[in-house]
Amino acid sequence: MIIGRAAHECGKADYGWLQARYTFSFGHYFDPKLLGYASLRVLNQEVLAPGASFQPRVYPNVDVLNIILQGGAEYRDSEGKHTVAQTGEAVLLATQSGIIYSEHNLSKTTPLTRMQLWLDASPERENSPVQRISTRRAPYALLASPTGNRGSLKLRQQVWIHHLMLEKGEQQRVRLHGPRAYLQSIHGSLQVQTPASETRRLVCGDGAFIAEENQLELIATTPTQALVIDLPV
Repeated sequence: MIIGRAAHECGKADYGWLQARYTFSFGHYFDPKLLGYASLRVLNQEVLAPGASFQPRVYPNVDVLNIILQGGAEYRDSEGKHTVAQTGEAVLLATQSGIIYSEHNLSKTTPLTRMQLWLDASPERENSPVQRISTRRAPYALLASPTGNRGSLKLRQQVWIHHLMLEKGEQQRVRLHGPRAYLQSIHGSLQVQTPASETRRLVCGDGAFIAEENQLELIATTPTQALVIDLPV
């Protein structure tokens, strides 16, 4: 089953220094039916003005995945850890109780555009505080997983995140651990088809809830960047 979540249905914010689109309830945007999906708590696309910073904050027990789409970001925490990520990279922060985190747009002229995901972290799992990876490794790559296999980022949860960059007409099959997944079009448009031949078209910014499926067939109808977030737990 595929249930669409069109970009225009998402929550939006414009503070001047920040423009944002929220898939689930976040900040001032609240929908009691959209508090997350399985262990996926947050899925935001945000544009931070040149030179601007997010207010330093303490997170709940989550893994925070930032996928840099344009620009450069600097991340710091109150224990002195520091990393920089540029266009085409992703940073995973294994947040800890009581630690303050900050994010800053390094450029004085270019906006910082990125996707941000929060995933509930298992309290029994420990992980490296900061991990970084290129998102340009292949047209299809495992971006994050519970074990860090195939060179992926290691999560503290039973979640597999697949990253796709497909040219027009290319297709990719993604096998799921089931029974839930979320598909997000970052750029471009694509068709998604299930083994039961249910088909849905997504355009830029659209998402889709996937339920009770074991694989997806994705076909790019324009050059496309997308995520498949496999959420079996």
